[in-house]
Amino acid sequence: MDAQFWDDKYGSSERLFSGDVNGVLATEAVDLPPGQALDVGCGEGADALWLARRDWRVTAVDVSSVALRRAAAATDADLADRVSWARGDLVGTPPPEGAFDLVSVQYFPLPQQPDHAALRGLLAAVAPGGTLLVGSHDLADLPPDRDHGFAPGDYYQPADIAGCLDGDWAVLVNETRPRTAPPPAGTHHTHDVVLRARRLR
Repeated sequence: MDAQFWDDKYGSSERLFSGDVNGVLATEAVDLPPGQALDVGCGEGADALWLARRDWRVTAVDVSSVALRRAAAATDADLADRVSWARGDLVGTPPPEGAFDLVSVQYFPLPQQPDHAALRGLLAAVAPGGTLLVGSHDLADLPPDRDHGFAPGDYYQPADIAGCLDGDWAVLVNETRPRTAPPPAGTHHTHDVVLRARRLR
């Protein structure tokens, strides 16, 4: 799932996703006071724009230049100074430490690593008092008899991330629940797995 993979995927249609904010973000972040946010794997920008409309300053990062061009084109003029669209690979290059009041990781395929370097980089980006919000598909929704084209165990699930949190964190939500929107076309994803944690120090 490198840059070429995602450029090809986004380039295969005029719009890959619905353009609506992800339900996990809308549910969990609606009452958070606005600040600096990092949108990990921002895609076509729906989550970043939703945050910007609520007065967040958003750094929206994706590996796909095709997705970022679409996101920038969809940005209203009055939001342009609130969102920074940036091409980058957060697996290889960590974000700034302690810079964000919210790090949002929605359905982002973060590869498992023996030293957890990329994950630790994302965790370190959360400022003291800030929020880590991870949303993922429930793997139990995947039909067991199909080749999914990837090995789910190769990527961090919210429970894996929760297991890496130490005493500097308070886990506020760690659960599986029904999606607030219909599943993506052609999929069986009816449930989300949600992790929300606050960095204490």
